[in-house]
Amino acid sequence: MNRPPEAFKRILVIKLGALGDFVQAMRAMAEIRRAHLNAKITLLTTPTYAELAKASGYFDEIDDGGRPQGLGQTLALIWRLRRGGFERVYDLQTSSRSSNYYFLFAPTFPQWSGIARGASHRHSNPRRDKMQNLDRLWDQLAQAGVVEALPEGQAPAPDLSWAVAIAARETPPLDLRFQIKAPYALLAPGASPGRIRKRWPLQSFTELAKALEAQGVTPVVIGGGQEIAMAEAIVRAAPSALALTGRTKMVELAALGANAALVVGNDTGPTYLAAFAGAPAVILFSSDSNPDLCAPRLDKVTILQKDDLADLSVEEVTKAARLWLGGA
Repeated sequence: MNRPPEAFKRILVIKLGALGDFVQAMRAMAEIRRAHLNAKITLLTTPTYAELAKASGYFDEIDDGGRPQGLGQTLALIWRLRRGGFERVYDLQTSSRSSNYYFLFAPTFPQWSGIARGASHRHSNPRRDKMQNLDRLWDQLAQAGVVEALPEGQAPAPDLSWAVAIAARETPPLDLRFQIKAPYALLAPGASPGRIRKRWPLQSFTELAKALEAQGVTPVVIGGGQEIAMAEAIVRAAPSALALTGRTKMVELAALGANAALVVGNDTGPTYLAAFAGAPAVILFSSDSNPDLCAPRLDKVTILQKDDLADLSVEEVTKAARLWLGGA
C-alpha cells in the first residue's frame, strides 16, 4: 500500500473521453509519467484519442478498446486487463463504466486510484463533484501520492507545447497546406452529438464569421466530420472563411490554436484544445453545462452564458471577440 511511485513497473491509465475532458486530463497524465518514469504505462482509451495520446509521449502502449461492444470484445478486454500485470491503475475517467473495470481484475486487484468501491486509493474528497476538472484530477493524484496537494483553484493547466512542436515539424507548414491567411480566428460551431442545447445557432456563427471577415480576420471553421455541413454554410456566407472540419489531426488543431488570434466556440473539445494551446478564447455556454466545473481555467478566456444560447446575441459575442483581437 505504501510503495513509492517509482517502485511500480506496470501502470494502467484509464481515460475514455470526451475530447475536452481528455485534454484537461493531459496534465494528470504528464504527472503520472513523471512519477513512474521507468514504468511501462498503458493507456486504456478509445480510437478517437489514441493518436493524440501516442503523440504525447506519456504512454508506452495504447489500448483503444476501452469501450467494448458485445460479449466478444468485453471478454477480450477482461483478458487484456488480467494479463497486463498492472500493479497500479489510475482511473481518470471515474465513470460508472470505468469504475466497474476494477472488478474485472478479481480475484487479484491492483492498487486503484479512482472512485471504485473497494479501491485502495479511493478519491474521498467530499467536494469532488463540485471541483473544477483540473482540481479534481490533481486532488485525486495527490491522494495517491503522485503529486503534492494544492489549494483548490491552483492545479496547473495541461502543457500542449509538445503537440505544437510536432505539428511545426510537418511539411509543408499548416498555413501553407491549408492556405490560411493571418490573422485568423477559429470557430467551433459543433458540440457533442445529441447535445443541441450546447450549440449557439449556426446562423449566429455565420453572422460572426461575416463580422470577422469585415475586420480583416480570416474565419477558420474547425471540428469533426459531423460539422462539415455547418462549415460549408459558414463559408457560403463568408467567402474568405476556410472549412477545416474533418481535415485536421488533433496535434494540428493544437498548432492552429497556438497561432490563432482567437477561438470562438461552444462548450466542445476543439474549443478547449485550441484554448489550452494558447488561443485567446470566447467560449459559449448554455445552462446545459457548468463552466465552473469544466471551462478552461486560463487567463485568456471569456465565458459567455445564457440559459438558451439562442438568446445570446451576435453583438455580444462580437464585442467579446474584438476585445481579444485588439488591433487585428
